[in-house]
Amino acid sequence: MTRVLVRGVGGPVDAVVRVPGSKSVANRALLCAALADSGTSRVTNVPGGDDCEAMLAALRATGCIGVDGAVTGGIFPGSVQTLDAGLAGTTSRFLTAAAVLSGGGIVIDGGEPLRRRPMADLQDALKRLGAMVESLGDPGRLPVRVSRGSMNGGEVSVRGDVSSQFVSALMLVAPRLETGLVINIDGDLVSRPYVEMTAAVMTSFGATVDVGRTRIGVAPGGYVPSDYVVEPDYSSAAFPVMCLAFTAGAVRIPDLRRARLQGDSYVLEVAKLMGMSVVFDGDDVVVSRDPMKKLEPVQVDLKDASDLVPAVATACCAIEGTSVLGGIGFIRSKESDRLGDLAEELNAAGARVTALDDGLRIEGGLIPSTPTEFGTHHDHRLAMSFALVAAGGGRAVIDDDSVVSKSWPSYFSDMKGLLGPTEVLK
Repeated sequence: MTRVLVRGVGGPVDAVVRVPGSKSVANRALLCAALADSGTSRVTNVPGGDDCEAMLAALRATGCIGVDGAVTGGIFPGSVQTLDAGLAGTTSRFLTAAAVLSGGGIVIDGGEPLRRRPMADLQDALKRLGAMVESLGDPGRLPVRVSRGSMNGGEVSVRGDVSSQFVSALMLVAPRLETGLVINIDGDLVSRPYVEMTAAVMTSFGATVDVGRTRIGVAPGGYVPSDYVVEPDYSSAAFPVMCLAFTAGAVRIPDLRRARLQGDSYVLEVAKLMGMSVVFDGDDVVVSRDPMKKLEPVQVDLKDASDLVPAVATACCAIEGTSVLGGIGFIRSKESDRLGDLAEELNAAGARVTALDDGLRIEGGLIPSTPTEFGTHHDHRLAMSFALVAAGGGRAVIDDDSVVSKSWPSYFSDMKGLLGPTEVLK
């Protein structure tokens, strides 16, 4: 854990920031490749963050990934007895569902922060389908032992307002079940684009998936090996884009236009609503802000793009007027309380942010003139968003820069053209 001082770049910026591949896409593709009936797949442009490393480590433990990085199907789960997801929520939930392919049982565990995150809706759905699910700690959380039991497919209902990761986890294992699976969604499904992303990746590996408004059908038949290139990550791109709320200039993000599966592409619409310019140059996306143009506050529903919240909320602090981000009450159970913790830290820096039942209200105008220390609450997206306040010549102290390793280990060096250099503090 290292405290760092981020020294902002004064004056207009002209930067190129290449973002990592999408960890959400990568983890889905890696698991599909591992669950293929046989043959070898190659998944490329996998980002180096902790979430994907946890998935890669789990697949190596099962024997699916060799020294050449290729993914061999027909092996999972092998004879492995325990899989450690570290702090990776997505990985833990996907592996919990995949563990039903084990006859003898697999223990899914993780670090203490992950053990506190809710898993009950997924575990209960697996039980109703006939799987054996044994809590080894607090009920509805990790660690848990999972085996197939009598689970062969069928039909199950899942709440839509908790986490789309539960739905995606069930979808991913469904092609390997004898009768496939029908998932009925109770209520509104949050982060629906992530479910549609899951279906698209599964289809690339030969699965048959039908995503409706309240019903998702997955046919049996397994997966076929495929060579798959992971697209650039829009969740990460939100940070260089929203940086322009604090400074004028332009940022070019190479190859981002190739990304087609992510609901977080909505960040470009938010940027335009604020008054930024967004243009496409080949496969690159170029976002700019005219120094003579005043940015506008926004009122947006981020239910389907909730990972944008930290970056967008921090940016709104710099824009005069009242911004409201709605539809996001469910993100209180992410790596941190992404409403309460975000508001607490920004308010300590002089902002005026109110955490609502289902969102945030932000009275803008924050431009810190002195270094402000931000707590990261073990959350990579909070750390990355708080650093944005240094843009334009400000300064920010991040109390733990290591948390960015979860999704973008090289964040501070890659963002140097926008945020300036960092200095390690004692």
